[in-house]
Amino acid sequence: QYQIPVTSTIENIRNFSTTHQSLEKCALTRERYQIKRGNYNEITPDDVSFFKSVLGDSAVITEDLEGYNTDWINIVRGESQVLLRPRTTDEVSRVLRHCNDRRLAVCPQGGNTGLVGGSVPVFDEVILSTSLMNNIENVDELSGVLTCQSGCVLQTLDQHLEQHGLMMPLDLGAKGSCQIGGNVSTNAGGLRLLRYGSLHGSVLGVEAVMASGEVLDCMCTLRKDNTGYHLKHLLIGAEGTLGVVTKVAILCPRRPQSVSLALLSVDGFNSALAICQRAKIELGEILSSCEFIDGSSMECVTSHFNLTLPVTEAACYMIIETAGSNSDHDQEKLESFLSTSLSDSSGVTDGTLVTESSRMDKIWALRERIVEALLLEGHVFKYDISLPMQEFYNLVLKTQAHMGDTVSRCCGYGHLGDGNLHLNVTIPQYNQEAADRLVPWIYEETARMRGSISAEHGLGFMKRNYIGHSKHQSAVNLMMGIKKLMDPNGILNPYKVLPDH
Repeated sequence: QYQIPVTSTIENIRNFSTTHQSLEKCALTRERYQIKRGNYNEITPDDVSFFKSVLGDSAVITEDLEGYNTDWINIVRGESQVLLRPRTTDEVSRVLRHCNDRRLAVCPQGGNTGLVGGSVPVFDEVILSTSLMNNIENVDELSGVLTCQSGCVLQTLDQHLEQHGLMMPLDLGAKGSCQIGGNVSTNAGGLRLLRYGSLHGSVLGVEAVMASGEVLDCMCTLRKDNTGYHLKHLLIGAEGTLGVVTKVAILCPRRPQSVSLALLSVDGFNSALAICQRAKIELGEILSSCEFIDGSSMECVTSHFNLTLPVTEAACYMIIETAGSNSDHDQEKLESFLSTSLSDSSGVTDGTLVTESSRMDKIWALRERIVEALLLEGHVFKYDISLPMQEFYNLVLKTQAHMGDTVSRCCGYGHLGDGNLHLNVTIPQYNQEAADRLVPWIYEETARMRGSISAEHGLGFMKRNYIGHSKHQSAVNLMMGIKKLMDPNGILNPYKVLPDH
């Protein structure tokens, strides 16, 4: 067992995975996946000199780029020789104009917390990091609209909004590292989509730089603006293939005055499904999250990190969170829900309710740190799947049967409230036989269940060739046409989202 401190961040995991001898170094993407390099020029000393003239010497980095070339779960690795760190939209514009003229491929990168290889180079693309574009420009308390640059870290934004009685409408396990521009570019979901919806509803405005260097200003802060095509929606979820997001205007809900959390031991998935439906009915307007964790996932996180499970062991577990404005009312509703669930034949075998922030953090750690714990078991095949709720756990069971004892662990957890399953398969070390056995089988099964092969992490590099399992060819053709129109030289995040053709 390898121990990571409880205060671990994704950066800690990156350092851990690259220094500990037990975790193999990821193979180069071009070698592991046999990818052919596109028709792009290579970086020259003259290009580096131009970048320095625009950004300054300190913002052009040409050494020690391993952490920027590799994703944090160690599945893809590129060979970029230059990292650019612009501070303004104008600097991004000048850089992209040069890259487009020179036909240099560019990989936009935020916090690099994705799971599908979308934010790291495949070959030698120029890495354009938004990490220095971290200015919070305005918070309008009256409308609840936050305006900021794309490199602002999600947790930093939420802490800033707390001073104004507001909160970010999304919450992710990677909130201490991920950036809002990356969240928007991948249409990140997270723990509270059930309550606050997707970023397609929360993002009011976007500023982005096109491949040509032209700045697309769609920074509207109005709730209603029905004037023509809603171009911002092309950029939300485009994963940097249509433009580099530089600013965002996002609608932020009021921060709740009362938050309560319940952890339930449940005898099986069918019971969990019924409890979720009851929670939506009985908790109604105050229900903010409904999470599912199977027994294998819980055993993994508690054993690796020596975390205390405050309820009895069970086949699976649920975390139910409420958030509202009246603590007495909200707590009473959740207490009544928990009491009824324990007393009737609903399948709840144990439960605990907490309202203190420190105790809630400990319960959320059981859910949020599963991803870290799984990394300690070797190589992890991770699948972010959206399924009809009745099929949510069936895919885990089918995968367990399909893989048998060829894998160390096959487990599932995720956002039961919106049908988003995180399916994980671990093996001691990466091997191609296991990879080939899983893909495309797992996407074919997802399609048979009328699900989506990507719920909230996008397609990136890893899933781009399987888009046909979730989208009709006519839709894919139109996407390709939009890409060609907005990025005719194909310099923006090549080898991502769209299939090889």
